Amino acid sequence: MLREHDYPKPPFPHQPQPVPGSSEKMDPLPDYGEDSYEGSDRLLDKKALITGGDSGIGRAVALAFAREGADVVVSYLNEHDDARETQRLVEDAGRRCLLVAGDISKPEHCRELVRKAVEAFSRIDILVNNAAHQMTFDSIEDISDEEWDKTFATNISAMFYITKAAVPHMPAGSSIINTASINADTPNPTLLAYATTKGAIQNFTAGLAQLLAEKNIRANTVAPGPVWTPLIPSTMPSEKVQHFGESVPMKRPAQPCEVAPVYVLLASPESSYVSGATVAVTGGKPIL
Repeated sequence: MLREHDYPKPPFPHQPQPVPGSSEKMDPLPDYGEDSYEGSDRLLDKKALITGGDSGIGRAVALAFAREGADVVVSYLNEHDDARETQRLVEDAGRRCLLVAGDISKPEHCRELVRKAVEAFSRIDILVNNAAHQMTFDSIEDISDEEWDKTFATNISAMFYITKAAVPHMPAGSSIINTASINADTPNPTLLAYATTKGAIQNFTAGLAQLLAEKNIRANTVAPGPVWTPLIPSTMPSEKVQHFGESVPMKRPAQPCEVAPVYVLLASPESSYVSGATVAVTGGKPIL
């Protein structure tokens, strides 16, 4: 098992990738917890739907959920090789994994995703809205209308459509976990569209928690800081990738396996009184 000081620190090699990026092409490879995460049946026989589960935080969460005893539906765009690797990790843990490819920026696909999850597992106990789109721009004039609309459609509108479709199939005691970002509180100006959606996600979740309390369905937000995922080399300039994570007190990005345990906690009955919260995983950088 890796100790904290063993995790990779920048500078990282030059490694540009096309969007949305691939785990296997990253240097160093992301740590998803393959050799370190040990489950203890905290989610035994739960049914989870995870968007963006092919790689990054989503893969680490899928692996952790499976090792805790959950079956998993993995939603992803078109990264088929990465998705099949996530499926292998889940099935190696002895759990079922359904892969559903498609664009969640399209409302009908969001509803179809939920339909397929319910067809496969009859219910949804845990919904993780994690998929996101981001691109870096130095000037507001460089952000096209299409880019702005795509970011909002993927990051926040899809969250509404999926959650709305899923709630009727979520029994009492279920958990919704939405991935925001440290950018919700301290926005990076070069990620203007992305950061704006992350603020919206935090607000959406706070209201949702109140709205669903009478159904005994919890809703919480995880706000990661820098995390070493394929989104980084595929959407950021090379010089920023090389020094990614240096700005936080720990002077490095998180590995996906370091974020996943927070999702396990929020998904489990142990956090039965935690709803409407934002949990920061930021390497020591406070969020306000």
